[in-house]
Amino acid sequence: MSELPQSADLIVFGGTGDLSMRKLLPALYHCDRDGRLSPETRIIAMSRGGLDDADFRGKVDAQVRGAVPIDDLNVWERFLGRLHHVSVDIGGEDTAGWERLGAMLAGHEQRTRVFYLASPPMTFGPFCRQLERVGLVTPASRVVLEKPLGRDLASARRINDEVGAIFDERQIHRIDHYLGKETVQNLLVLRFANAFLEPIWNSLWIDHVQITASETVGTPGRRGYYDHAGALRDMVQNHLLQLLCLVAMEPPSRNDREAIRDEKVKVLQALRPIVGGEVDRFTVRGQYTVGESGGEQVPGYLDEPDGTAPTETSRRVETFAAIRAEVKNWRWAGVPFYLRTGKRMPHRYSEIVVQFKDVPHSIFPGSAPNRLVLRLQPSEGIQLHIMAKEPGAGEVALKPVPLSLSFAETFTTRVPEAYERLLMDVLTGNPTLFMRRDEVEAAWRWIDPILGEWEAHGTLPEPYPAGTSGPAGAHELLGRSGRTWHEEASE
Repeated sequence: MSELPQSADLIVFGGTGDLSMRKLLPALYHCDRDGRLSPETRIIAMSRGGLDDADFRGKVDAQVRGAVPIDDLNVWERFLGRLHHVSVDIGGEDTAGWERLGAMLAGHEQRTRVFYLASPPMTFGPFCRQLERVGLVTPASRVVLEKPLGRDLASARRINDEVGAIFDERQIHRIDHYLGKETVQNLLVLRFANAFLEPIWNSLWIDHVQITASETVGTPGRRGYYDHAGALRDMVQNHLLQLLCLVAMEPPSRNDREAIRDEKVKVLQALRPIVGGEVDRFTVRGQYTVGESGGEQVPGYLDEPDGTAPTETSRRVETFAAIRAEVKNWRWAGVPFYLRTGKRMPHRYSEIVVQFKDVPHSIFPGSAPNRLVLRLQPSEGIQLHIMAKEPGAGEVALKPVPLSLSFAETFTTRVPEAYERLLMDVLTGNPTLFMRRDEVEAAWRWIDPILGEWEAHGTLPEPYPAGTSGPAGAHELLGRSGRTWHEEASE
């Protein structure tokens, strides 16, 4: 077992919310079960809930226990014993909650102190100012910011300025859970710990790259949030651009916290701007309508139960986005990167597909280009599709065959959830998998012209029935150059 991190106090603002209950607390339980938390580490939730420690522990026992495998009740009880709750009137005039938090932390100033802001981004600045006001920010403090970090470049800069006025950049961890997935880690290892790929990882051998995040769920009860986010802000600006960076980045000089982030920033800075009339040509936005998902009829976006009637903003927001991007440098010149994400799609999965060019001269009929497929979810793994001869006498018949690496089948250890890895990196002070300020702002700088063009036009998103693979425009985006999305080519 690796050395335990130092004792820590992990304070979660929004500690009774959906993210905390579904992701953070289960991840921390697994860290505890695997012996990766020091005995003195405490988890302190802050919310308006009016709960005491016993109430909060009961709530976690009721909501989280059924979602994680409890194979040792003693470990579960030990985990519950780490949990505390402080009620706070966030944004209100009552400062008693902040004083109670200060009293709880008093005397432990030398501990690693992590403030996890599982709350809307407009609260990040006020939270940090309150922490400074009551004297809770120490040299050993760190702050974790959940996405989305703003809704455009200007708001992202404002949030960064507000948080940066209280915390040094080295203390700020801007989290993107996609970067904690095992397949993403293995992408770096695959590229930079194996010699056979590097000579062909360029425009001479690669035809194009597809990055897809497909969801089967809609937005019931969340339309109010999604109206002001949309697929481009919610998924492309962070998750998909981060994956693009890892595919396209140059080999870093060393595996350390800044060298990798330096190379990712260079990719974002090399993205060809999509502006003006090019937005219509290189981007597609859609919104799901009534259709069939999972064998049952589901409503369209405007008809999802939300408690409020849809607005004009609702009619204009995209639940699907696809973009043809280009990285303008020597390695990738002329290679399109297709980014796609959508809700109410036929299948739930996230993957990266690197399609190689066809052989220069085929002597066999029926050959197809090789593909490298990296599946991030639901079953993480890597497949290299090669051409092979089907057994049999007579003429040679070719068939694409996958060489597969399934993490679940290959490794006997449990594949950890992304938040487990990222939370442990925060506790040990490793920012490699977190976004730096210049990285976040470079991504927004590229996204902003697309958003501006979409919002300036009066056109509505292209409709697509729920349960289908997106609007027709997304297929035309590739079809114009004779390409198809991965699942279409596999049918």
